[in-house]
This record gives sequence, structure tokens and C-alpha cells, in this order.
Amino acid sequence: MRRAARRDDNERDVIAALIKVGCTVQALTQGDGVPDLLVGVPSGRLIVIEVKDGSKAPSQRRLTEKELAWHHKWAAFPVFIVENVEQAVKLSRWS
Repeated sequence: MRRAARRDDNERDVIAALIKVGCTVQALTQGDGVPDLLVGVPSGRLIVIEVKDGSKAPSQRRLTEKELAWHHKWAAFPVFIVENVEQAVKLSRWS
């Protein structure tokens, strides 16, 4: 049986902040290395975000083996890694 994917502690805050600035957010957290969020930004673009908890030690913020494999497989499509609300909001305005 597959275990549920573990969410970073700050993921809900990131989602709430993105929604507040006008984004549409779909959580993709399912494990198997799939990034955490699919985000429709106000400019009309879609971005894919991997949320890491910036309050944790750098060793605990590294991509897992499965995440690295997913990123490699989908290398032609950018996955943005954010560690806090500020980075997520800035990304939503830049994209």
C-alpha cells in the first residue's frame, strides 16, 4: 500500500498567499516525486511549484531521489522551488 505524500509545514501558507494575490492553485501532492502545486497566475500562465520549508536545515530541504527523477524526466518544463510565502508571491508576479 502506498503512503500518503508528506507535505511541508509551510505549504498551506504558500497556497493561501498565492490565492490572495489572484492565483488559482491545485495541490498535486501525491508522492512519487510529483511537484506540490500547479498554479495559474494572473498573467494567464501555468507554473509548477515544489514547496520546501525554508525554516528547516538545508539538508532537510533537498529534493528527494523521486523528486530529482521527476525533475530530470520533465527537464524541458521548469519547476520552481519556493521556500517561503514571499518567494511564491514574487514568482506569481514574475511569471
